Amino acid sequence: MKKYLPLLKETSLFYGITEQEMESMLHCLSAARSSYQKGQSVFRRGDYITSAALLLEGCIHIQKEDYWGNLSILREIAEGEVFGEVYACLGKEKMQNNAVAVKDSMVLFLDISKVLAVCSSACPFHQRLIRNLLSVMALKNRALTQKLEHMSQRTTREKLRSYLSEQSLKAGSPSFSIPFNRQQLADYLSVDRSAMSNELCKMRDEGILAFDRNHFELKS
Repeated sequence: MKKYLPLLKETSLFYGITEQEMESMLHCLSAARSSYQKGQSVFRRGDYITSAALLLEGCIHIQKEDYWGNLSILREIAEGEVFGEVYACLGKEKMQNNAVAVKDSMVLFLDISKVLAVCSSACPFHQRLIRNLLSVMALKNRALTQKLEHMSQRTTREKLRSYLSEQSLKAGSPSFSIPFNRQQLADYLSVDRSAMSNELCKMRDEGILAFDRNHFELKS
């Protein structure tokens, strides 16, 4: 676990907590690691979970699949990010989505009941962890609101413009890379891949943007 401490120190969940404090805390939280191969599920729809998960290595997609097998990507989890914490806090609520490894991944699990229960000594760093968890959940709520803004646009072009504009603002530059390939981007925006690809080509021909795979540049 020692090799992951520098990564954990930089995460939002462990912000402001020293590596020495983390070593003690991880033991108290019954922290456990599990590895997943590409394509394996970390959590499945219908699961009851009691642990929050933090991605140490790899990449995870939070996905939803309807009755007919149509896939929608709700969110990409990058290294250092937390997932599953809402359902872990709810306890008796079944998972509504799947968490799937899109690369070989290593995941750290933290017993949510021990995260939320401050020990008798009321360690300051444990209180900090709880505050950090609330911040993580607030940031995710904001990200969901941003996704809803993209989804609420009427046409494929408007959805693309909304998403790419937000990614440009996030990068602080008109030139940026996105975390999705074409199929994943179509699943994220809930549009047809062919129609989306055609729209991207039209926008490129009109001088609105340029792209090379997952790298984009917006034109003024």
